[in-house]
Amino acid sequence: MENNTRVYQTLYLTGSTGFIGTSLLRYFKFDEIYIHSREEENKPQSEKIVIHLSGKAHDLKNTSTPDEYYQVNTELTKKVFDAFLASEAQLFITLSSVKAVADEVEGALTEEHIPNPISHYGKSKLLAEQYILSKEIPKGKRVYILRPCMIHGPGNKGNLNLLYKLVSKNFPWPLGAYDNKRSFCNIDNLCFVIKELIQNEQIQSGIYNIADDESLSTNDLIDLISKSQSKKSHIWNIPKYLIKSLAILGDIFQLPLNTERLKKLTESYIVSNNKIKNAINKPLPVSAKDGLMKTFNSFNNA
Repeated sequence: MENNTRVYQTLYLTGSTGFIGTSLLRYFKFDEIYIHSREEENKPQSEKIVIHLSGKAHDLKNTSTPDEYYQVNTELTKKVFDAFLASEAQLFITLSSVKAVADEVEGALTEEHIPNPISHYGKSKLLAEQYILSKEIPKGKRVYILRPCMIHGPGNKGNLNLLYKLVSKNFPWPLGAYDNKRSFCNIDNLCFVIKELIQNEQIQSGIYNIADDESLSTNDLIDLISKSQSKKSHIWNIPKYLIKSLAILGDIFQLPLNTERLKKLTESYIVSNNKIKNAINKPLPVSAKDGLMKTFNSFNNA
């Protein structure tokens, strides 16, 4: 992802050490970068661009307290945005999440969906969005709230890595009968969108979903992982009624597979990227499958 797009402006950046922050710094070459430090409470001064990436990610192990999400995702975003409004900066970009809108989706998620998050992660992101939208944007400034779905790329460790490890151990996938569809966001596509927002001042301020063009099933992911390892995929098409019966038994006897986990493993979550693609009027540079293959190949070399 060594794009090194030259940006003749100065940048104030939060979240520089995270996966997205480090990827962004490899992708761009700014004239000057000022790194935000929570400890020093520093604020943007003469920087022209503010990119706010700091956030408390969704905790899959449920060890985080609700307050942690609101302190980082909501309150910190308020502080950085207020500092942007009071500064000379002209452009503000912040990362929210599709989970600020919905934890479950029927059809394709668009920017017109009425937000109704369930988790504290999603609620904390939505509160930050609402705060930003409640403020009047001064003339000459632009503000973008980006809602990516699951972001992935070389060096990223998350749910995809867990599935990768499962396939690596040659465990068969028993849920092949379910043809779910999920959207993903390749880090190269996210950086490309940010580049377009920086360079094209005609793009209107607002909220934009960020996702790859294609949505893929879990079966597709397993095929890609197997291909990256030069293996044959092992997908079992066990009848759904048997799987559901096992899940009910899992509820009773507290087994690894229960009805809630089955739902999570087989549900669809499709995100529409039509609004951002129409705004930039350019195709995304990386297809979903090519991007995922690059991610899985990086796991091979890890």
